[in-house]
Amino acid sequence: LTLFSPPCDRSSARASKREQHGLVVAISKPPKKERLVSTDILLYLAAFAGGFLGATFGALIAFVFTGLAVIIGIAVLIGTGDPTFISSIAFGPFFGPHISFAGGVAAAGFAGKKGLLDNGADIVTPLVKFAKPSVLLVGGAFGLLGVIVQQLVALVPWFGSNTDSVAMTVVISAIIARFAFGKSGLIGPHSEGLQGAAKFRPTEKHVWIPWQSSWTMSATLGVVLGALAAWAGVTLLAAYPNAGSVFLLGFGLSAFSLAFLALGQPFPVTHHMTIIAALAAVTFLPIVGGNALSAVIIGAVFGGIAGCVGEGFSRLWTNRGDTFIDPPASTIWPMTTVVLVSAAIFGG
Repeated sequence: LTLFSPPCDRSSARASKREQHGLVVAISKPPKKERLVSTDILLYLAAFAGGFLGATFGALIAFVFTGLAVIIGIAVLIGTGDPTFISSIAFGPFFGPHISFAGGVAAAGFAGKKGLLDNGADIVTPLVKFAKPSVLLVGGAFGLLGVIVQQLVALVPWFGSNTDSVAMTVVISAIIARFAFGKSGLIGPHSEGLQGAAKFRPTEKHVWIPWQSSWTMSATLGVVLGALAAWAGVTLLAAYPNAGSVFLLGFGLSAFSLAFLALGQPFPVTHHMTIIAALAAVTFLPIVGGNALSAVIIGAVFGGIAGCVGEGFSRLWTNRGDTFIDPPASTIWPMTTVVLVSAAIFGG
């Protein structure tokens, strides 16, 4: 399952089957199976421009617009039944995280390497402030890379249709940027020379989001906000059964709320929790016989797990790195696979 990708052939049997379960709008496979990736030059040009835009805004603000576009897209979908705004704008070249956010992340790493940013992991600063076309063009190049990598990931047999290829592309792109522009390596050294398990414990200097850096807080946020997102997904899907993407409302709101984080307020980062919780709820809903309470509880459990997984990835390769590798994206792609495999096992 890839949540949203460039427009594709929705007439296929697989797409129809998944849409009946209300899980996806588009399966990220190219229209013609004989092509490895799209040959749409306009798509590639738009992706380059989207990565450029992400660098201009800064990666975090670009992702805020992803959330806003998701919210608008859901309204359009409910009103018209057309998913194009979500698939082409929110998750396409304009604000697709694998394009605009990834472009902003890479450009920040490049700006750090050039000494323009004190920290190449700074995804808040709008990089247009430096008036350096080269920085923004790096963002464009990674936006183009993002659309190609996402298409290739989506083509991997079984795995490509049972993960979130957009989130996985965000991670792949960030790892490439780390090795291209950073010096810390994939894991990063501890500033105090700590080794072993102590190396990975959050400290004042090595921490992603301080107010949710404990396992307890991450799990609590995931369970409670995950339950809310799961409830919204199940409720909206019942009201609008032909609008499968409505379950993404929690994700959209979580992403949009990061505008306040960018403004310096201590807001939580929860989109990896809410999207996985809602996905789990709507995926397991038919398995539990349509029992909404059971589906929401399952969603809350997966939300709590996603919260802890996200904190785990932050400790693994974000806290000590000199470029940014996104913990939520690192969480979303494997947890999507876990949800779908679990549903396949329990659903027979």
